[in-house]
Amino acid sequence: NRGLPRDLLRDVILIPPPRRSTAARLRQQLSPLPDLAHRLRSPAWEAALRQLLGERRREDTRFDNVQVEGLELAWNLPLVRALQPQARLIYDAHNVEYQLQRTAFAADLRRPARWPAALYSLSQWPRLRRYEAETCRRADAVACVSEQDADTLRALSPGLRPVVVPNGLDLDEYPFSPPIERDRPPRLVFTGKMDYRPNVDAVEWFVGEIFPLVRAARPDAEFHIVGQQPERRVTALGASPGVRVLGAVPDTRPHIAGAGVYVAPLRMGGGSRFKLLEAFALGAPVVSTPLGAAGFPVADERE
Repeated sequence: NRGLPRDLLRDVILIPPPRRSTAARLRQQLSPLPDLAHRLRSPAWEAALRQLLGERRREDTRFDNVQVEGLELAWNLPLVRALQPQARLIYDAHNVEYQLQRTAFAADLRRPARWPAALYSLSQWPRLRRYEAETCRRADAVACVSEQDADTLRALSPGLRPVVVPNGLDLDEYPFSPPIERDRPPRLVFTGKMDYRPNVDAVEWFVGEIFPLVRAARPDAEFHIVGQQPERRVTALGASPGVRVLGAVPDTRPHIAGAGVYVAPLRMGGGSRFKLLEAFALGAPVVSTPLGAAGFPVADERE
């Protein structure tokens, strides 16, 4: 949103995300498709797409390429193929979604209170696996963000040749910060959208299992959780000693740059974490789980 290059784009069409009722979500659980395939489907979106690609089909609206971002929008591929049969369809896999649900199942299975969420993931990942394989077959080209994801997608769809396009950022927007003052209380920082399941699990696990060990060694240490829409479980962590839930902030960069340690205690997910790129660019020391740092060619004690 900071740098959306509207001067480089001819059209920007904004469609509000649909709201699903509880009844609709329950009905969709009976579908052979994964829940994610229903999440962003809406009549308004389809109507806008049909107008853009179909009804306005003049010579200047015959597209060479149409790129679909993420598995949540993969339901568009057959419609795009019908409306623009000459276009090359590109699927950009932000994550390998079935792997995300598989890691979520493994993490939630360890806590009886999270068994309903584990059961959800158990029901979803076979559907996601089939849906991702089908999506990759439908596309003319597939992009992903890491070699690990490329290997997983090749195993999922034999013969697939995904193109790895690593996540990146504009270093001019991330001026390297000087080292923090070492005499101030150590501040540990995590950033992310705080109603996203892998992020919620990460901060809950960190506050419950890791941060008490840090506080035992440094009682003045603080843990700052920075990010929009913190759900109830995240907000409740603010009652723990030394934990501050800051919620949405105008700019996360000063919080990352001011971290004594940027932590990425992720136990679920796929792809590569943009938040780590920001921490690297701002010179913050990073402590991460192996999964949190997946997709980056970094090694302990080297970088």
